[in-house]
Amino acid sequence: MLSPKKTKYRKQHRGRLKGACSRGNRISFGKFAIQALEPAWITSGQIEAGRRAITRTTRRGIKIWIRIFPDKPITKKPADTRMGSGKGDPKFWVAVVKPGRMLYEMGRISESVARKAAQNVAYKMCLHTRFVKI
Repeated sequence: MLSPKKTKYRKQHRGRLKGACSRGNRISFGKFAIQALEPAWITSGQIEAGRRAITRTTRRGIKIWIRIFPDKPITKKPADTRMGSGKGDPKFWVAVVKPGRMLYEMGRISESVARKAAQNVAYKMCLHTRFVKI
């Protein structure tokens, strides 16, 4: 699972998922990409599941670039805890994704196999995605 090695602060505000993606919305490395169509928080487990889906679909010889990183901590309070007594402890990490963001890029692969891999990744994600090629 992906997570930052070190952060300046342990806890963050939740923030808002407003607006479109202004950076990371173009294909930079590969020939094919998977693009987000709606805003969401994607957990490190979902990112890893998508990477595994691509790897299993394509077998060998492919180059994968993961264009998102989970750098936002999400806190949870323990079960059966009364209200108050501060914010909970960080439990998992998410990547904040806005519409237009490239999630994964693929290279050294045929288009038909890349489309199949993108479809398998779409099943794992909590948001709508689309397949993009150069």
